[in-house]
Amino acid sequence: MTDAEHDRIHRVPITIAVTLATILQSVDTTIANVALPHIGGSMSATIDQMDWVLTSYIVAAAIVTPLSGWLAGRFGRKNVLLISVLGFTVTSALCGMAQTIDQIVLFRLLQGGFSAGLVPLSQAVLLDINPPERHGRAMALWGQGVVLGPMLAPVLGGWLTDSYSWRWVFYINVPFGILSAIGIMTYLRETQKRKSSFDFFGFATLSLAVGALQIMLDRGSLKDWFGSTEIWVEMGLAVLGLYWFLVHTFSAREPFVSPSLFRDRNFNAGNILIVVVSMVLFATLALLPPLLEDLLGYPVLTTGIAMAPRGFGSFVAMFLAGRLMEKFDPRLLIGVGLSIASLSLWNMASYFSTQMPQSLIWGVTFMQGLGIGLTYVTMTTVAFSTLAPKLRSEGTAVYNLLRNIGSSVGIAATSALLTRNTQVMHERLASHIVPYGAQIQLHAPFSFTSIAGLSALNALVTRQARMIAYNDDFKLMFVMTLSLFPLLLLLKPRRARSSSEEPLVME
Repeated sequence: MTDAEHDRIHRVPITIAVTLATILQSVDTTIANVALPHIGGSMSATIDQMDWVLTSYIVAAAIVTPLSGWLAGRFGRKNVLLISVLGFTVTSALCGMAQTIDQIVLFRLLQGGFSAGLVPLSQAVLLDINPPERHGRAMALWGQGVVLGPMLAPVLGGWLTDSYSWRWVFYINVPFGILSAIGIMTYLRETQKRKSSFDFFGFATLSLAVGALQIMLDRGSLKDWFGSTEIWVEMGLAVLGLYWFLVHTFSAREPFVSPSLFRDRNFNAGNILIVVVSMVLFATLALLPPLLEDLLGYPVLTTGIAMAPRGFGSFVAMFLAGRLMEKFDPRLLIGVGLSIASLSLWNMASYFSTQMPQSLIWGVTFMQGLGIGLTYVTMTTVAFSTLAPKLRSEGTAVYNLLRNIGSSVGIAATSALLTRNTQVMHERLASHIVPYGAQIQLHAPFSFTSIAGLSALNALVTRQARMIAYNDDFKLMFVMTLSLFPLLLLLKPRRARSSSEEPLVME
């Protein structure tokens, strides 16, 4: 049996196995956020200590992600993917059994390291086991796992924590991890291994840049950003590490990341697109739950229901995208997706208020899900459409590293702007409130002579100021999405070829 026949016969179980791995990683990136207060309470941990439960996972995943491409080429993709799934499963169980805050930080660090290869290697597997004409559908399935995971994680994490214990946020990974490992072990064939030297300096400088950046983004809000010496040091290390890495990459004989990756126009344009799209996608995911719960007073379950149309919209768009790419120019589909996403952000910036009906949230989030889903799948397919098969493992590692960086930057930037703009708008609104204002006297039952009255008035002003700050964040993301349209001119769509025209195995 040839490799192509093996892939065709076992395509369904392989797809299920690697898709499970993708969902595991994408869900676990955010599911622990909901359980943090419960973890901190049971372990008597400080806020700063609890921050490292998230930071350790994020930093480890960011550092090891680019390494997954080299490991797959050197030791075989099946071996690396299987060890990643098994390691992720074991460390998930250890996180659930942790008894001290130090233990859970250590196990989260290991869990993040093992999780790094799950998404990029799963993506590379799906590209290899499908002929080029089916890449759109394969990336649609992969994209559903990547995008829907963070959408479902808060609801799933809240339900598990409230109904059982925070430990089940980690235990839930174990049975699905075992199923994924069995599928990979049984059906996935091994790729050809390549003997190559390891560029330690390139890996070290990239790790320094990515690690310092992730720590800076994750701890910036706690340390008052650039008012802290720690943040300045981390930014300096990130810039210095990136400079050393770039100089070394384009001058070394065998660099850690192959420069030939960046000679592909579609891959370069796709990298820029994924950074900005991830900033918008994950920033919105981070902003909407506190908006609905803190400003509108929605319970956790109601918040999940209100955001469900977004996930449904993404699912529908991704399902259709794989089929539409076979009939339409991918650049047109990306343009339509960006237009729909832009329109949803414009509606958020213009019409979201403290008095908005839930129907508006449903409609706008569904629209954004459609736009993001259509854009995400199409641009991912086009980004790898002209990349040589032997570069896929390395390319997917770089692509997903930039996706993670984009999401971290987007969440950190919008959160910082939200805090700053809330303070600015509070000052502006408060300056117009005087004891003799007609609106205050007629429509606001607040007393200027009592602490309770002033506190109530301050809470109202803060609430309105925060809503305006949310609108400003959505407006910024609207402008960022519009800025992506010129990049469509750089894309060169290639018609799908038959499987006989392009090898499916990494050489």
